[in-house]
Amino acid sequence: MCVKSVSAFLYWLAHLGVLHFMLILYWNSVKVILILTKLFDFNLGTVTESSLWRSVDYGATYMKINDRVITRTMLSYMYLCPTNKRKVLILSDPDVESSLLISSDEGATFQKFSINFYIMSLLFHPTQENWILAYSDDQKLYSSIDFGRKWILVHERVTPGRFYCYNTHMLMCVCVCVPVMQYVTCRAQRCSEGNRQYPFTSRIDTNSLVVQDEYIFLQLTKAGRTTYFVSFQRGPFKHIQLPKYCLPKDMHIISTDDGQVLAAVQEWNENDTYSLYISDAPGVYFTRSLPNMRTSRGAAGNLIVDVYKVGGVNGMLIANKKEDNQMKTYITYNKGQTWSLLPAPAKDTSGQDISCSLPSCSLHLHLQMSENPYTPDTILTKHTAPGLIIARGNVGPELSFTHSGMFISSDAGNTWRQVFEDEHSVWFLDHGGALMAVTQASVPTQHLWVSMDEGRHWDRFSFSSTPLFVDGVLMEPHTQNYIITFFGHFSYLSDWQLVKIDYSALLSRKCTEGDYQTWHLHSKGDVCVMGQRQVFMKRKPGVQCAIGPDSPRVISAESCICTFYDFDDYGFERQVSGKCVPAFWYDTHTPAHTCSQGHAYLKSIGYRRVHSNNCDEGLEEALSPRQQQCEETPPSGLQLQTSNTLLTANVGTNVTFRVTLQHGDSMSTSLHLDFGDGISLSYSNFSRLGTGIRHVYRTAGIFRVTAHAQNSQGSDFASFYLHITSPVERITLSAPLVAIKGRQTNLTAVVWPSQPVTAAFYWWFSNSTEPLITLEGTVSHTFVQEGRHLVVVQVSAGSSVLQDSETITVTDFFRSLLLSFSPNLEEHNPSITEWRQDMGRVVTVCVFPEERLLVSVFPGSPTAAELFILPEKNYSKPRAEEQLDKVTHTHTHTHTHTLTPLVDSSAIPSGSAALMLVSLAFVGLAVFFIYKFKRRKQKHPVSVSGEWLDLFKLTVTRARNTSTPKVDGLQQQKTMFSCTPVSEEQESQAPVGTSSPKPDS
Repeated sequence: MCVKSVSAFLYWLAHLGVLHFMLILYWNSVKVILILTKLFDFNLGTVTESSLWRSVDYGATYMKINDRVITRTMLSYMYLCPTNKRKVLILSDPDVESSLLISSDEGATFQKFSINFYIMSLLFHPTQENWILAYSDDQKLYSSIDFGRKWILVHERVTPGRFYCYNTHMLMCVCVCVPVMQYVTCRAQRCSEGNRQYPFTSRIDTNSLVVQDEYIFLQLTKAGRTTYFVSFQRGPFKHIQLPKYCLPKDMHIISTDDGQVLAAVQEWNENDTYSLYISDAPGVYFTRSLPNMRTSRGAAGNLIVDVYKVGGVNGMLIANKKEDNQMKTYITYNKGQTWSLLPAPAKDTSGQDISCSLPSCSLHLHLQMSENPYTPDTILTKHTAPGLIIARGNVGPELSFTHSGMFISSDAGNTWRQVFEDEHSVWFLDHGGALMAVTQASVPTQHLWVSMDEGRHWDRFSFSSTPLFVDGVLMEPHTQNYIITFFGHFSYLSDWQLVKIDYSALLSRKCTEGDYQTWHLHSKGDVCVMGQRQVFMKRKPGVQCAIGPDSPRVISAESCICTFYDFDDYGFERQVSGKCVPAFWYDTHTPAHTCSQGHAYLKSIGYRRVHSNNCDEGLEEALSPRQQQCEETPPSGLQLQTSNTLLTANVGTNVTFRVTLQHGDSMSTSLHLDFGDGISLSYSNFSRLGTGIRHVYRTAGIFRVTAHAQNSQGSDFASFYLHITSPVERITLSAPLVAIKGRQTNLTAVVWPSQPVTAAFYWWFSNSTEPLITLEGTVSHTFVQEGRHLVVVQVSAGSSVLQDSETITVTDFFRSLLLSFSPNLEEHNPSITEWRQDMGRVVTVCVFPEERLLVSVFPGSPTAAELFILPEKNYSKPRAEEQLDKVTHTHTHTHTHTLTPLVDSSAIPSGSAALMLVSLAFVGLAVFFIYKFKRRKQKHPVSVSGEWLDLFKLTVTRARNTSTPKVDGLQQQKTMFSCTPVSEEQESQAPVGTSSPKPDS
């Protein structure tokens, strides 16, 4: 390589004089360059300083223009309008000030506009320069039609990165909203609920919406199986058809810019690899082109698939494939119909022979795309330089990332040359007419290399007197200024250095017709590539002239005779001979699309011409699809589902049903749809179904929805069960206050307003972690340990889940007394939970300590309660039973005399006064108990004088220790006491009375 003098390669060094570690560069137009630098304080974890720089002389000098954007404003990010680079939009740091700085004159002047939201990202319209979408940190989407001066809210709860603009006449917004993931379209300036449209009415998977060119993709996962859908040219969504047993686990769109879809699909048996699939023009039917492609993950966790579309040559792809646990690079010239290994170069950079023969040894290329806009990809091609490929790679049995060099092909990958032994960054100059190379950024350099003959010869130039770490290169590929800008550092702690390089001296004149020669595209000697013989123009080696962007590249293209490899089709597999035969799972007798009697369709025999293939004659007529008349066939593949694919809905809401027929004559096939609630509909044919069938269920329950399709040739049937739920508002657990150990206890969950048929109940007992699940609100449970046990019940109905709990005291035996009250008390009973709880607190019996008494006040009217007496823990069981029997037999029935009413019917006291009087009445009851126990008299009618006891009468009924009370819908409350304990001697002397046994529960 010869070293050129500096005079042949002009450069200017600019020094910004800042230690800012972050830099954003944009080339606005021919002369103007804008640079935003930011200083990040690693100790504070934030940006503490920002500067804006502007050059008007191609980058030779820069001026700091912070004063034009208000010095106290911290700048965060800079955007250039992609359709008008004179327009600049700069975001301020929202932690300091939330505003936008807008310039319409390449940064010469700025206007400041305040905003009330924090912009996370911007999306510019592809054709309208003033239309912008902004995404905020609180998941809101805003739109502007005046380049950010005014904003209006478009939609809330938008998924990040899943919003798009399209349409040349009006700004349209496409977004997916959470928590219910839906695909929504609307005008950005009119996106109220009434103006929104839902082209795909079902819910969709999170982050599945992709809009590219004429295609919209989304996916829906149900029962572990994912279904993919596509809309072509904004038409209705259709189910993407992959080979039957592909069973995809994941799918990523690679390309849509050639009138068809290239997709990476992870099949059921692939783990770290993906398969390449290619579609027809509408993107519905896919065929597999290459299995086991290499994949990796980017810095943000995004999937990177090792497949590359070669620019300038139609149908040419390069991919890395895993084969026998080795990664190898393959190339195709016919859009994946056939693949082959890359031949290795004959010699290395020193001229020594390379011993490498196919198939055991070949050339392997790195196919990673750069995520840094200022550094090149590891492989480069350009549509203005057909056949020229520059890539990083290695020679050997498999792909390696440890020892790699730079390789170039000038004939579309048929032959290769090694140009550098180590890794370099390479850029196209003059629209592919020249190449520039620099060593990797990890090594400082002051030289660059330029080739004017597609890498056959390289000239070295100096661009700096001091070695520079080159962080990136800024160039404007769409202009004819022949200026590039290097930026980097002399050391890791030095200021930013920018080097303006003018290489116009290398291209002193524009190329003329005599400076070109012809080049014939071929694939291993076959001049028919994608059905054409193509002849290109290339600049002659050694001629130093400017090609320019408008120079013709293809000078002739003639169609070739069609061969088997110019065709493929869905459902068919290619044999070694090149012929296609049906796959074992594909039914060739079934039309691919709905076919109505009296019409015709094109029946494939396994050969569909590859998209954009231009072959002619030959086998085209023999292999083309045959026109065949539609015959009336029995309906099959009848599918019935709700529009959102859910099997549940609320009472009173619209439920939309979708009925589709995969095979059969839709025009002659009738449909009968039964909603399961006594209502059904009939249609004469499927064309009358429209976008769906709506129905409203008025009652809750589980309904069997059935669809029956029938014509003269047969019928098909589909059904499912739909849960119509009524949301519950309250649940109450009805449980006894005391239970016998080892015996079943009945528990009831009462649901309001009513127990729905579709409800499920979850029961937890004591400290259990696994619930008992029932469909009924009643359950029986046996407690095996004494003590206090917590019972929790939840009811799940539709989207609502409610809970209640109760504590049950479990013992070997107990006694209970039933209490009833005077009818006068009912005037003060509102029959609510709180009132019963308060009433339960004032029931007192001083014979027993507090911890041995529990009381349960029954709901409803007349007011009643049950008093539970627990045995003494320190007594033996016989003695404890004897003690309880003495008490419960003391008085089993108390008679009341006609007493003066406590509450005057003409003037009812307030609620609080009534409660006070009731409490006094219960105190009188306690006095009565003490009096009777001390007198030790039996079977004697007792009358308590005074107004206290006029509100109640007491009926005592003995409860046997073998019984467990069954209380339906009760509110229980432990009794509270303030009584003097009775001695054991007094207790043993208490009289025993007659009783009426309480029947066993």
